[in-house]
Amino acid sequence: MIKAVIFDFDGLILDTETAWFDAYKEVLRDQFQFDLPLEEFVKYVGSDETQLYFYLQKELGSQLNIEGIRNEAAKLHTRYIKNAKARDGVSDYLKDAKEAGLKIALATSSNTAWATTHLTNLNLLSYFDFFVTKDMVEKVKPAPDLFLKALEKLGVEPHEAVVFEDSLNGLVAAQEINIPTVIVPNPVTASLAFENYHLKLNSMADLSLQEILSSLNK
Repeated sequence: MIKAVIFDFDGLILDTETAWFDAYKEVLRDQFQFDLPLEEFVKYVGSDETQLYFYLQKELGSQLNIEGIRNEAAKLHTRYIKNAKARDGVSDYLKDAKEAGLKIALATSSNTAWATTHLTNLNLLSYFDFFVTKDMVEKVKPAPDLFLKALEKLGVEPHEAVVFEDSLNGLVAAQEINIPTVIVPNPVTASLAFENYHLKLNSMADLSLQEILSSLNK
């Protein structure tokens, strides 16, 4: 019986990932005439940016000013998501989970301030019982630390929860500890080779939360 739901944030609740790709792509094109391939960028979605920076240094030179690129991309990113809304169906899932008496946690590779600020702006913060962010664990996704901490806070076993994810790194982390996972990719992650998930949706508007819970509780 499912007792809790665990949501990723970036790319799942708010599509910050497409905005990051567009921002980095624009900065790298303008400053270095470098075309950032989507197939490279998407490898780092759902985790942290360290490996992306290693890739850029390999392609553009070890003396690359990563901090400068990050700052310029961040300025563009802020502009791109300024008026962004939650993805389709997100608020319905959160509302339905709360009304069903399920515990709700956020498990994100981003930091606490980032997630809570955006959730506040989206008027979704109050739905969450617990937050687990990169500030609270040793390793982010694809390591399972975030989900292990979420299960601990929720007080449930892996089979009593369901994870909602948009990235392959997130799916791998959930699979590591056998939590059923529903994949809802965004435009950046749609082409990834997801495997061994419970369900894959184009958006949360495709199925109601109750339909998903019914399929898991059979």
